[in-house]
Amino acid sequence: QVQLVESGGGLVQAGGSLRLSCAASGHTFSSYHIGWFRQAPGKAREFVTAITWNGAATSYADSVKGRFTISRDNAKNTVYLQMNSLKPEDTAVYYCAGSGGLFTARSNDYNYWGQGTQVTVSS
Repeated sequence: QVQLVESGGGLVQAGGSLRLSCAASGHTFSSYHIGWFRQAPGKAREFVTAITWNGAATSYADSVKGRFTISRDNAKNTVYLQMNSLKPEDTAVYYCAGSGGLFTARSNDYNYWGQGTQVTVSS
C-alpha cells in the first residue's frame, strides 16, 4: 500500500512556474507508476501527466506538453511536477495517484490518491 501527499501548490501569475511534489510512504513506491491529474471547479478530473515506475517513460496531455515536466526520485520516494509558463486555465486542484498495474491516463486505473494541492494562476 502507498500513501501519497502532494505539496507545492499556491498562487502564481500567468507565465510563472511552480513545482509540485508527491511524497509517498510505503516501501513499494518504486514499483508504482505515478500520474498527476487535475480538477477545476465544475469540471471533470483530467489527466495531466504520468511516469513509469522506473522513470523510463512519460506521458503528457496535449494541453501541458512543452510546459510541464514530470520526474521521480525513487530514493526519496518522491515524484515532481515542474510547471512552467502557467496559464489561468491551469488553475485546478492537482492530485497525484499511483497505479500498481497499467501505465495509463485513465483515472480509474489508479489505486491510490493523494488529497490534492491547489494551484491558482492569476491573469
